[in-house]
Amino acid sequence: SPPAAAEPRHASPAAPRRLREKLRTAARMAGPPAHTAPGSRQQVQGGERRAEPATGDPPARETRAPFRFDYERFHRSLRHPVRGRRAGEDPETRSRRMKIKEMMKFAWDNYKQYALGKNELRPLTKNGHIGNMFGGLRGATVVDALDTLYIMELEEEFQEAKKWVEKSFDLNVNGEASLFEVNIRYVGGLLAAYYLTGEEVFKSKALELGEKLLPAFNTPTGIPRGVINLSSGMSWSWGWASAGSSILAEFGTLHLEFLHLSELSGNPVFAEKASTPQCLVMNIRKVLNRVEKPQGLYPNFLSPVTGNWVQHHVSIGGLGDSFYEYLIKSWLMSDKKDSEAKKMYDDALEAIEKHLVKKSAGGLTYIAEWRAGFLDHKMGHLACFSGGMIALGAEHAREERKQRYMDLAAEITNTCHESYERSDTKLGPEAFRFDAGTEAMATRLSERYYILRPEVVESYMYMWRLTHDPKYRQWGWEVVKALEKHCRVEAGFSGIRDVYTTTPTHDNMQQSFFLAETLKYLYLLFCEDDVLSLDDWVFNTEAHPLPINHTNFKA
Repeated sequence: SPPAAAEPRHASPAAPRRLREKLRTAARMAGPPAHTAPGSRQQVQGGERRAEPATGDPPARETRAPFRFDYERFHRSLRHPVRGRRAGEDPETRSRRMKIKEMMKFAWDNYKQYALGKNELRPLTKNGHIGNMFGGLRGATVVDALDTLYIMELEEEFQEAKKWVEKSFDLNVNGEASLFEVNIRYVGGLLAAYYLTGEEVFKSKALELGEKLLPAFNTPTGIPRGVINLSSGMSWSWGWASAGSSILAEFGTLHLEFLHLSELSGNPVFAEKASTPQCLVMNIRKVLNRVEKPQGLYPNFLSPVTGNWVQHHVSIGGLGDSFYEYLIKSWLMSDKKDSEAKKMYDDALEAIEKHLVKKSAGGLTYIAEWRAGFLDHKMGHLACFSGGMIALGAEHAREERKQRYMDLAAEITNTCHESYERSDTKLGPEAFRFDAGTEAMATRLSERYYILRPEVVESYMYMWRLTHDPKYRQWGWEVVKALEKHCRVEAGFSGIRDVYTTTPTHDNMQQSFFLAETLKYLYLLFCEDDVLSLDDWVFNTEAHPLPINHTNFKA
């Protein structure tokens, strides 16, 4: 096992509390939600009001005008119209995009009819599902769908979703929430909706919810724990996580959203700089840079108390995946100024390529998992995002690596396509293996299901944008046909329990990420490149677009 990390600097227990005060003030300054048509450009309201301290609070150290984010300037800085110009497209591409728009409307209409306000739709039984992942928050599908509805120009449906957020989205809940899931779905979804439309309600809700997540950082290292009570602020690690550890993909997938919380709150001056959301997530990098990486790899479990790895399991799929994604995207979102993120990504990819990338006897390239020095020759569906990630990074790699990484991205994306192609339904299993003569197929009953996951079509979308090879659109259209044939039911879309039978059993769940990610990536695959252009936006790991910081938009 690696040597103990250097003694971490302990986070001040008061720091997240002070930051909560900041974000509360910023949310309050947003004022009442403004009622404007979607897409209207509007100034952030409330800029002229000063925050009034609560009775008995100490006075602010300084009294200067509160920060105000200039939405008008931000919107003018975008290099392309959010929804693109739709110039010169061929009729087949347009008709395929319209089909995907119809699927989104069908998914939304059934959710609205049978489950509005619940977290997901159960399409077979025509009712809603709440679950216990979001700490009592409701409407996960609403918040996840907002930006997709907007981009697809489903105006009436977008207004329905916005109205629910305004009137019914209650943040005063008492329950155990996944810090990771609440951040990527709710905070990410609200931030994206604000940046796309300028509607104040989305910003104020994002800031208020972000405030509730901060106590999770109250650990000796500042590495947040995975579960938080949104009312009491108590946090703890998942019961299944080794020795009370935090999960790499969870604490490593906060950076994009927290930087935007920092951007929009403006860090009011009565709190110390060290407790900004930006510093909380930058501290995570400090801990990771201190600890020794076995063969340059990042294991999935880290102690939030000692800052040491708890066990040596490395995966580009579940438990690890979006940590790597957020490194390259943090660099891109910083307008290529965050050199630390770029170096961490480059070094990690080099170690992955050296130790985990393998080629099967049949010539398929895959990324194996690593367990204390031994390789497990499997890939999860979740790991199939990596083709798109590697392609995105290859665009900005050193010249001698650029083509190698584009080739690697194409090979991995092809392998994930094969996992779909080799099933009876033409949809891919949750995990597939490369052993005992099996290639790109699930060998265990527990891995044969498909729950409307987006990662494969996500890579198709990136590969299309970066190469314009028509096969990626064709592969995406095959997924559309398979979804229609096997997952569409009378009242929505459902996952299936076995991709290797043409008469699959449905799981009765329309996941919120199907609307946030799967349908959005498919739609963008058949759009021109200027729709949510990669020049202007990065997608969080729930496919919520967040803007690249081309400049500072303090009003």
